[in-house]
Amino acid sequence: MEYIIICLAALVTAALTLFSGFGLGTLFLPVFALFFPLELAIALTAIVHLLNNLLKLIMLGRHADLGVLWRFSLPAILAAGIGAQTLVWLSDLKPLVEYQLGNRYYQVMPIKVVVALLMIGFAMMELAPRFKHLAFEKRWLPVGGLLSGFFGGLSGHQGALRSAFLIRSGLTPQSFIATGVVIACLVDLARLSVYGTHMAGALKTDNLAILIAATLSAFLGTFLGNRLLKKVTLDMIQILVAVMLLLIAAGLGTGII
Repeated sequence: MEYIIICLAALVTAALTLFSGFGLGTLFLPVFALFFPLELAIALTAIVHLLNNLLKLIMLGRHADLGVLWRFSLPAILAAGIGAQTLVWLSDLKPLVEYQLGNRYYQVMPIKVVVALLMIGFAMMELAPRFKHLAFEKRWLPVGGLLSGFFGGLSGHQGALRSAFLIRSGLTPQSFIATGVVIACLVDLARLSVYGTHMAGALKTDNLAILIAATLSAFLGTFLGNRLLKKVTLDMIQILVAVMLLLIAAGLGTGII
């Protein structure tokens, strides 16, 4: 059953990312979190996210702007390592609260509270009209790299901040997408290098099989979304996705998930 749910979720979320405004990692993390410990779910999501972006990199990477790339990606790589180390540290902390409902016991873990708050914050940012028009001048690219990289390493939420800092960099639409894809790949590699040291279980045989299935499903979803769906932002889809993210965040923050 978990194979069916995860693969279906990967297919649907990959298709939705083409026009919903949310990134693959943002949508896919809650699905993995239903079946795995949160820190492992973040690592597994990072692997699927990286592989999906490598496919885009092959197609678009040559259009990346090297000047913007280095000014943004170097701080992002450094900050991604710090964010990933923060995740590892949070995963070792003891529960904040423990309680019982009926015959079941629940724990409110610090890592789940932090990720839940980030999910709520980034979901609201994606929906807020004011944030959609937020953009920073080119001189702030290194700052954008630090912020995007840190949150990317901590929870995988990097796309919204990255776009806000790249949008005024004078890039063509094609170069904007390609540069963002290269940066996303570099951040994923940086955080996975940290995750891999502490979360070797992510690559166990059992998890490797579900990773391959989820990745192939994401590839198929990207292909189908590109062929069958209009590349426009649909407000109803955004609201639906945001509500689902908020519900998952509530489950994480209260220890139910």
